[in-house]
Amino acid sequence: MSESKSRFVVSADWLQAELGKPDLRVLDASFYLPAQKRDADAEYAAGHIPGAIRFDQDKIADHSTSLPHTIPSPDYFATEAGRLGISENDRIVVYDGIGLFASPRVWWLFRVMGAKNVFVLDGGLDGWKAEGRRLETTTPSHAPATFTPDFDESRVVALDRMRDIVASGAMQIADARSAGRFAAAEPEPRAGMRSGHMPGARSLPSGTFANQGRFKSLPELRQTIEEAGIDLSKPVVTSCGSGITAAIITLALESLGHHDNKLYDGSWSEWGSRDDTPVVTGPPTPVKA
Repeated sequence: MSESKSRFVVSADWLQAELGKPDLRVLDASFYLPAQKRDADAEYAAGHIPGAIRFDQDKIADHSTSLPHTIPSPDYFATEAGRLGISENDRIVVYDGIGLFASPRVWWLFRVMGAKNVFVLDGGLDGWKAEGRRLETTTPSHAPATFTPDFDESRVVALDRMRDIVASGAMQIADARSAGRFAAAEPEPRAGMRSGHMPGARSLPSGTFANQGRFKSLPELRQTIEEAGIDLSKPVVTSCGSGITAAIITLALESLGHHDNKLYDGSWSEWGSRDDTPVVTGPPTPVKA
């Protein structure tokens, strides 16, 4: 692995050579917004990386809340992961269709739940297909496994804690939504939400971390983050529209050795849908030279 690349991201060449190893689990974590006009389940059925297990982020979630794909309880997650044949000791490679959109969320989720060897496939399924690599349509069958969770609750931020962070400025806030949504120049894709951003937040659109679905080099990641006004020597909480693409920033931070970070799980789906949370409109405050 190149020293300029994230240690959490693996190449298609590496994955192809490892396919079929007994401790390897490949997860198709594809997820799309309505505007993307893609059907993750249909694409999986039409052809996926050999041995890949479909991991539906809306199903393996907390169904007691109206918020989308919220982190499930450790027990429920462990039950569902075990049912899919995944243990916390497996080597887990997660991919999505685009390459770097939804897969970092599942990478983060498994790590928060205690798995250690979790990686993201560079280029995703689109990149795999573009290189003419083999696909299969059969659904793999793995024997049930035992996933023993070791949930790190400290890496997840709930609403009350997020209120405190915004009020106190105790952590830097990195927002992965588009610059237009951040500034309230574009409407939110979900109905009933205010536009804008949390006071003090910095705009770090998730699309700026990859080129054609491939994760940027470590120097490029550092430049992207620092130019947005984030100090890598200080704690960071990541946020986005619904907790999915915030994990792209988390992946970038962890890749750079920044471990004092948390993810706001409710993200803008929660913050922007309430009438008792402060919202700022307009572009982010310019970064001081």
